[in-house]
Amino acid sequence: MSERRGRLIAGAVLTVATAISLVPTIYMIDMSLRTSDDSFAPVLFAAHPTLANYVTVLHGGHLARFFANSVIVAAGTVSLTLIAVTGLAFAISRLKIRFGHLMLLAVVSALLLPLASLLIPITVLLRELHMTNSWFGLIGPETALGIPFGTVIVKGAMDEIPVALEEAAVIDGAGSFTVLWRIVVPLIRPSLIVVAVWQFLFSWNEFFLALVVMTRNSLKTLPLAPLYYEGPYMTDPGKLFAVLTLIAVVPMVVYLILQRWFVAGLLAGSVKG
Repeated sequence: MSERRGRLIAGAVLTVATAISLVPTIYMIDMSLRTSDDSFAPVLFAAHPTLANYVTVLHGGHLARFFANSVIVAAGTVSLTLIAVTGLAFAISRLKIRFGHLMLLAVVSALLLPLASLLIPITVLLRELHMTNSWFGLIGPETALGIPFGTVIVKGAMDEIPVALEEAAVIDGAGSFTVLWRIVVPLIRPSLIVVAVWQFLFSWNEFFLALVVMTRNSLKTLPLAPLYYEGPYMTDPGKLFAVLTLIAVVPMVVYLILQRWFVAGLLAGSVKG
């Protein structure tokens, strides 16, 4: 009886927590469906829901270009991050390189650094290298910021792979790259999906770095789009919330599609044996 009561309490707590977490999303969608006259009306939900705000922002402004820029930056960041963390994790976990533990410690320590403390040094470096207003000026720093987390996840998964599998491949004449590509990578695919999803969400939502690196309208990414729909005299927040909703749709869809592999990848390497 006590166990059943505990489950009911846990279920109730999770239900309430889920409902509370959904309030901002519901509010955002509701505001995006309001007309200009209903934007500040003291009602809980829109009296006359309309998609006019979405039609306006999709057919006007630079939203399509910003979307394409975000896709390019996110795809480049995810690809480079996966390559970097796979090679680094394999070197630390399997190649027994000198000072490997110190290297891992340095990588983990980088997780303690907040992005705000790195923003100015990164900006100064990019300007000195004349890499502002360029794709790599945004892809490079985002990749570097994602390597610490990705390396920890991927190395944990590699440590769970029996060394005997790789030794058998080496006996058959396989080199280190063949072992990595043919044996290790397929076995750590869930962890790579975790890194890919995590890095995609980070790149897609990155605002401050994109704000200081990309100053040309033709290169700006989607998180900067709301800046065009707000100001000191803004009287129509419906369009602003419509843009915010469109920005949030893609990460939600990506996570829902890859949710099963994302959870499996997080659990991979977390339990010994």
